[in-house]
Amino acid sequence: MTERLSPRAILEKLVSFPTVSRDPNGMLIDWVAGYLAEHGITAHVVEKPGAPEWKALFAHVGPEVEGGVVLSGHTDVVPVDGQTWDTDPFTLTERDGRLYGRGACDMKGFDALAIWALVEAKYAGVRRPLQLALSYDEEIGCTGVVDLITAMTDLPRASDVIVGEPTMMKVVTGHKGGLSYWVHVHGFEVHSSLLHTGVSAIMWGAKLIEWANAMNDAAAARMPEGIAEQFNPPYTNVHVGPISGGTAHNITAKDCEFGLGFRVVPGETLQQYDAVLRKEINELTGKMKAVREEAWIEVTERFSLPPFAPEADNGAEALARRLTGDNSDNFVSYATEASHFQTAGYKVAVCGPGSIEVAHQPNEYLSLTQFAEGQAFMTRLVAEVS
Repeated sequence: MTERLSPRAILEKLVSFPTVSRDPNGMLIDWVAGYLAEHGITAHVVEKPGAPEWKALFAHVGPEVEGGVVLSGHTDVVPVDGQTWDTDPFTLTERDGRLYGRGACDMKGFDALAIWALVEAKYAGVRRPLQLALSYDEEIGCTGVVDLITAMTDLPRASDVIVGEPTMMKVVTGHKGGLSYWVHVHGFEVHSSLLHTGVSAIMWGAKLIEWANAMNDAAAARMPEGIAEQFNPPYTNVHVGPISGGTAHNITAKDCEFGLGFRVVPGETLQQYDAVLRKEINELTGKMKAVREEAWIEVTERFSLPPFAPEADNGAEALARRLTGDNSDNFVSYATEASHFQTAGYKVAVCGPGSIEVAHQPNEYLSLTQFAEGQAFMTRLVAEVS
């Protein structure tokens, strides 16, 4: 008889694949597809357009009818570069009641439990379909799941989705959206003694960064309204990340580049912040061109992720609350693939083992207690759909 691996054994295998977001995840997906096939489950593999080494997967167990439950997880992890680990990050290591390894918490722990549950559901003979969805490129903007959701229309459409990001098995029904850009300020080089005749890309880029600071100050000073009150911080904020530019101290910088992004609360839209940013960039560009026509600010959108908003009559929320017993209200400021599923018309809840506080950190871990709670959740889920 084909071996039915335990959640722990599956997690060990998943962690062993170094699926850092900049690298392909195809080997992991191929292993999952092969393992499911051993148990008579057909896995549908979706290749990333133009980069077939990156793959997503979806599978279905149960009757070929609509109304099933999707267990959704991502397979990519963040890099370990520059981090000091006490163990090999790609070898699952148990110590002091914890399972250490990159992705053990975010979110291969849930992935392992979901794969295990799908196989268990196959043998249990479920009446309500159970589906599995594993994506790529979540860590660089939740972009890969969009093609995955489209491809899943080949299956009978499910109604409810559980996204298993680490929530300490609490039920999360809302999170902020994300809007990310790469900004390239094109200046004009002159000797710094003639600064007024050139355009320093760094100094003009600093004006846009100071605008971002002012946006945050103004948002923090306003009284939060509606659902925004549930978030920390209770407003949309704008952040500037990596920055580079300039060639020498005595030359005005020809180029300055940096990342800029918004974390948008539900109730507000990505479009309104895109418009605000582009208005500011157009005004700055006009002033730069008044000095040198060659100067301008180029902005490229890297990804957009709508906010995930709570909604009435949410079957996924009701299901997750039945299975966990959690009736508290939980909203988070980090983003997940839940909003893309919600936009596609699914009912969605976010619920998974582990703490977001250790995700992306050196010595990332999933506690044995949380892993056990996750397995109990899956056991109850299989019983319910059976």
